[in-house]
Amino acid sequence: MSAELGQQLRGLRESVARLHGELTRYGLVAWTSGNVSARVPGQDLMVIKPSGIDYDDLAPENMVVCDLDGLVVEGDFAPSSDTAAHAYVYRAMPEVGGVVHTHSGYATAWAARGESIPCHLTAQADEFGGEIPIGPFALIGGDDIGKGIVATLAGHRSPAVLMRNHGVFTIGRDARAAVKAAVMCEDIARTAHLTRALGEPLPMAPADIDALYERYQNVYGQRSPSPASH
Repeated sequence: MSAELGQQLRGLRESVARLHGELTRYGLVAWTSGNVSARVPGQDLMVIKPSGIDYDDLAPENMVVCDLDGLVVEGDFAPSSDTAAHAYVYRAMPEVGGVVHTHSGYATAWAARGESIPCHLTAQADEFGGEIPIGPFALIGGDDIGKGIVATLAGHRSPAVLMRNHGVFTIGRDARAAVKAAVMCEDIARTAHLTRALGEPLPMAPADIDALYERYQNVYGQRSPSPASH
């Protein structure tokens, strides 16, 4: 292994270990459930959480490096039981740099109903560009979950999918973006649940959803100045 790759892996191990703390911070996981992974840029490798390790015990040194077939390349622990699903997503979607899985309560309740979350909120239009879709049921362990994620999200603006009777999977350009999508998915699911309890939510025009998504993705936040403005 080159010194450059070794340094890259150390950085990703630190990042992935730290990002698992965001799952507990936002109440998206219970006990040892849930996982975060990150693609190693320029390599057919990923870094992922070990299976069944308490969140308090997660550290950079116990993150596991796998290839994109899910085989362990480096690490002393067995990788997450969802490794095959993450690996399939990375193989099929080269633009994805991070994958997250949670069983967060409100979003998973929608998954248990087999129902997508319609877009009735500006925040949902911003982040997801429309509905948060429902994906198929698939058993844990093989790459069927990954196939369902890819089939559902291919060509879809949402970075989150509710896998039926299972939970939430999110994707992002990197692991941090995928974690953000998981946090926002649970927030939207909770508000959607409360809205349904109060009555029938008001619809949003598709053109307004498109405009909100375009603005949030391309205008919102701090942007690097163009060379011409220096």
